[in-house]
Amino acid sequence: MQPVSGAQPVSGAQPVGGVHAIGASAPISPGLIRDWARACADGLAEQRGEINDLNVFPIPDADTGSNMAFTMAGAADALDDLPVDADLCTVTRTLADGAVANARGNSGIILSQILMGLADAADLATADNDPSFNRLTASGLRLASLSAQRAVSVPREGTVLTVLRVAADVAAREVHSAPADLVRAVADEAAIALEETTEQMIELANAGVVDAGARGFLVLLDAMVLVVTGVANRRRTYRGSMTDTGHAGGECSGSGDTDFEVMYILVADDGTRIAALRDELGQLGDSVVIVGDSSADAEQFSVHVHTDVPGEAIEAGLRVGEVRDIRISCFLLDEVRKDPGANEPPPRHKRAVLVLAQGDGAAELFADAGAVVVRTDHGIHPATVAEAIRAADSAHTIVMGNGMIASADLVSVGADARSSKRSLVFIPTLSMVQCLAALAVHEPAESPDVDAFAMAEAAAATRWGSLRRSTSRMMTLVGTCELGDTLGLIGSDVLVIDDDQALAAAKLLDLMLGTGGELVTILVGRDLCAETRARISEHLHREYPGIELAMYDGGQTGQLLQIGVE
Repeated sequence: MQPVSGAQPVSGAQPVGGVHAIGASAPISPGLIRDWARACADGLAEQRGEINDLNVFPIPDADTGSNMAFTMAGAADALDDLPVDADLCTVTRTLADGAVANARGNSGIILSQILMGLADAADLATADNDPSFNRLTASGLRLASLSAQRAVSVPREGTVLTVLRVAADVAAREVHSAPADLVRAVADEAAIALEETTEQMIELANAGVVDAGARGFLVLLDAMVLVVTGVANRRRTYRGSMTDTGHAGGECSGSGDTDFEVMYILVADDGTRIAALRDELGQLGDSVVIVGDSSADAEQFSVHVHTDVPGEAIEAGLRVGEVRDIRISCFLLDEVRKDPGANEPPPRHKRAVLVLAQGDGAAELFADAGAVVVRTDHGIHPATVAEAIRAADSAHTIVMGNGMIASADLVSVGADARSSKRSLVFIPTLSMVQCLAALAVHEPAESPDVDAFAMAEAAAATRWGSLRRSTSRMMTLVGTCELGDTLGLIGSDVLVIDDDQALAAAKLLDLMLGTGGELVTILVGRDLCAETRARISEHLHREYPGIELAMYDGGQTGQLLQIGVE
C-alpha cells in the first residue's frame, strides 16, 4: 500500500516558535516540545469533527475527537505556567501531568500515556547524558506504546495501540536517520497502519471507517513533522458513518452494552492494589483504563470504565484510596444533548404561524389573523427567516413563504431553525392570497398535524393570479408584450396582455372564473388607481352576481393586484 499523503509547503501554519533545525545527535530543545504541544492542540481542535465522526469503538458516542482535543489543550496550557528557561525534563513532565489532569474519556487517557512515555524517555535520556532528538523520539514512542498497552484491560488490534506500536517500530528502525527523515517516515507509515485498522476490527469494518483514536494520534505525528521540517502533511479526509449510534428507545445502550462512562482520580496509599481494582472494574463493566501520573508526593491514578453500575465503580475505588474529580455521563443523554436546540429552554408558545408578506396592508391582514409577519419589501435572506422562527419561540411553527423565498432557501431555513424542541411545517404557498385562504381555516385548538393539513389543503385549492406591469418587451404564451403593458398571469404564465389595467383585470378574472368559483379575494397593490379598482368591482358584480368579492388594500409594490379564487 502506498502512503496516503504527501508533503506540501506550509501555508500559514508555522509552529509557534518557527521551524526547529536540529541534528540527529544534537540535544533536543525544550522549545521544540512546547511548539509541538501547541501544534498538537491546534491540530486536534481543527480535526475534532472528523475524528468524532469516526468514533464507533468502544462506544459509538462521537466524542473521541472532542476528548482528545480537550485533553491536549489542557496539557499544552499547563506549559504556560512554566518559566521560559524550564529544562527538557520539566517541560515534558509538566506536559504529561497536564494531560493526566485533563484527560477525558478513554481516548484522553491513552493520549496522556503517550505524553507520559515522552516524559519518561526524557528522564532516561537526560540521566544518560544523551537527550538527542532521535533517541527521545524512538524511546518516547516505545515507552508510550508499552504504557498505553498496560493501561488498557483488554487491548485489541486495530486501535490506536496498533498504530502506536507501528510508530515505535519505525522510529527504532530510523533512529540513525536525519531527524526530518525520521519523523516523516514515522508519520507516513503510521498513516498506512491507520488505513489498515478498518480491516483489523469488525466494528470498524462494518462502519467502513478507520479507528478514531488512531486518527487523532496521526495528528500528533503530523504536528511533529510540521515543527521539525516546516512542511505540513496533507491528509485525505477520513469519512465517518455515524448514522447508528447504538442508542434505541428510551434506554442508554452503547456498543459495549453499558449505560454510563465513569471517570475519577484515585489517590492510593498502596499502588499494588491497582491490579485488583482493575479486575473488579472489569467485572462491573468494560473499557477499563487505569493509568498513573508522575506526581512525586502521592500515587495518583486516572480511572476510566464503562458500566451499568456507576455507584459500584466508585465504591470500588474508595476501597483502594481517596476518590475525587468524579465524572459520570450517560451515553444516551450525551447523544441527546448534541441535538440542535437540546440545551435551549422549552418554547414559551405551543403554536405559531409565520408568513412572508409585502406591503403594509397585507402585513396588517396577516397580523390580525394571528400570524407572525416577516416583511420582504426589500428582499429576504434565509437567516432572517430562521431567526424569526426562533424568535417566535414556539414548539410547532407553520411557515408560509408565499412565493417570496426560493424552495432551496426554505430547506436551509429548516436545517437552521428546526431543533429537538421546535418542529416546523412548510406549507408551499406561492402567493399571499393562498396564504389568506390557509389562515382562514387555521385552528389552533386542533392537533398540529391536522391543522397544518387543513391549511395546506385550503392553500392548494385556491387558484391564484396577478396583474403586473411589463418591464421590457418580451415573448409570452399569448404574443409579444411591449414595455409598460399590463400583464395578467395565472401562476407564472402570462395569459393576458392589454394596455388598459381594468380591461386586463377583467379578462384575467374571466379566465380564472371559467372553471367556477364561489369567492374571489383581491389584494390591491399600491400602484393600482382607484378608478381601476372600481371598474374591477363593477365587472365582477355585473358578470358574476352570485360570487362573493373580498377586496383588501395589500400595498404590495411588485404586483398591481393579486387574485385568489376559491
